[in-house]
Amino acid sequence: MSGSVTLASTVDGERRFFTLITSAIAIIVLVGFARTFFLRAMFPEVQSFAAPETFFTIHGLFFTAWIGFLVLQAILIRVRRADLHRSFGWIGVCLACLVVLLGTYGSLIAAQRPGGFIGVPLPPSQFLIFPVLDMVLFTAFFALAVIWRDNPQSHKRLMVLAAVNLVEAAIIRIPIGIIGAGAPFTSRGLSYLFIVALIIWDYRSSGRIHRVTLWGGLVIVVSLPVRMLISQTTAWTEVASRLVRLVN
Repeated sequence: MSGSVTLASTVDGERRFFTLITSAIAIIVLVGFARTFFLRAMFPEVQSFAAPETFFTIHGLFFTAWIGFLVLQAILIRVRRADLHRSFGWIGVCLACLVVLLGTYGSLIAAQRPGGFIGVPLPPSQFLIFPVLDMVLFTAFFALAVIWRDNPQSHKRLMVLAAVNLVEAAIIRIPIGIIGAGAPFTSRGLSYLFIVALIIWDYRSSGRIHRVTLWGGLVIVVSLPVRMLISQTTAWTEVASRLVRLVN
């Protein structure tokens, strides 16, 4: 009997944990983009940091929809509606595809601006590797989550990692001086706290780090120095220039 109670407690705790971690990601997205997107009309003094193109309104709406979907799916599992969670899966696939397509195209639009990416001192052709690789990793994590949808432990961690890979874009917009001053190390580093949370939960629930948390987390962390190295190569500069010409 005690074993059954312990198992039930662990399962309930896990449902609560993944609801909380996805909700925390959503809150950071809301806070980070509040001034330049969600509550844009209330902060006219920072509009020079907001994307001027109408396209980014569409991009922001679908990105927000995907984050909302992530939270909804976690809540459905929390309230024991796995049937609805599975039924809504195709919506997530459609939203994820739109996030990748719009995110990639939006990166190219930003890179071809006369001033490049807003608030980024690096040349646009050099910085482009950051959002492009974000889209590559998001695609990989989400695709694996779909493939392993019948493996709940792997599936839910891959979904969280897919979101963690993108949340830095919101963190860097939070109006705290030290975050912007130390970017990308501070903004990326803060996003890694979600990986730390997964590691802590893995240890508490099973006494070991789940393989998805371990390898997926390592890929995200290692991707930062990899991006920095690739961005400075002539080969990448040439590739970036060709990509940007696609939207000219």
